[in-house]
Amino acid sequence: MPENDTIINEEFNLEGIELDTLERVKASTGKILSVDFGDTRTGLAFSDVSRFLASGIGYVSPGGIDKTAEAVAEVAKENRAAAIIVGLPVNMDGSEGSRAQRCRKFAMMLKSLTGLPVAMFDERMTTMTASRYLNETNTRGKKRKGVIDTLSAQIILQNCLDRMKYMS
Repeated sequence: MPENDTIINEEFNLEGIELDTLERVKASTGKILSVDFGDTRTGLAFSDVSRFLASGIGYVSPGGIDKTAEAVAEVAKENRAAAIIVGLPVNMDGSEGSRAQRCRKFAMMLKSLTGLPVAMFDERMTTMTASRYLNETNTRGKKRKGVIDTLSAQIILQNCLDRMKYMS
């Protein structure tokens, strides 16, 4: 883990912070911010107000989990997000590893910083789907690095929006 993560508990009191359910996110109204958290780049996407379509808006890369949480919280505030979805990297067998725990910690930090409903959403296969799409569109090199995280956040959010349509 990066060195600057050791100060997180001092800066962010995560005691008692619980993540929300998808039902709670659905009950909110307005745009949803989706986050594909990464150590180097963190992809971002927003839904439209009607929650029909997800659109990638770019990525942030301030470095470290604490600075990234602060940067994403600022994006949420600037864009008047009503809720946040954070991709949960679940293994193919359904288990969660250290990466998933790190993403949960990041999500709790976002909830602490924003006060918004924050839920996790299974991101299995999203990076593979994004890679396949970028291969089909012949997106390579630096341009690919710049868009894969954003595209992954967009896919996570669109999958989430589609799932919420069928929730009662």
